[in-house]
Amino acid sequence: MSWGVALIYFVVLWVVIGLPTYFIFKKAGPNGDPAWGAFVPIYGFYILLKVVGRPGWWLIWIFIPIANYIVYIIVLNDLSKSFGHGVGFTLGLIFLSWIFLAILAWGSSTYRGPSAPAAGGMVAAPPPPPPVVT
Repeated sequence: MSWGVALIYFVVLWVVIGLPTYFIFKKAGPNGDPAWGAFVPIYGFYILLKVVGRPGWWLIWIFIPIANYIVYIIVLNDLSKSFGHGVGFTLGLIFLSWIFLAILAWGSSTYRGPSAPAAGGMVAAPPPPPPVVT
C-alpha cells in the first residue's frame, strides 16, 4: 500500500470517528472544553474523560500498552451510561464504534451527566426527594 493511500485511509477514519465525537461533545454541553477537541488526538480523549466523569490523569493510561485497551473499554462503558444506555450499547461502541458514535451524536440519546464513580470508588448518592408540602 502506498503512503498516499494510507494517508487517505487515516484521514477518512479520523473524520468518520471525529465528526460524531464532535457532536457528542456538543450534546454533552458546556464543560469548559471546545467540541473541536474531538479532532485533536490526545486532547479529544482528555475531553472524553471529562464528559464521562473520569479524572484527567487517566490520560496517562493511553500510553501504556494493554492497559490502554482496558481503560478505553471502561471509558466507552462510562460514555454509554452517561447517555442512559447499558452494556449492549457498550459492546456496540467497542465493536462498531462509528455506527454507535453516530447514534449517540445524531440519535435521540440525551446526555444525563457523567456516569463514572465519584472519587473513592463509590457512586454518588442520588439527591434526596423534594420535601412533601401538606
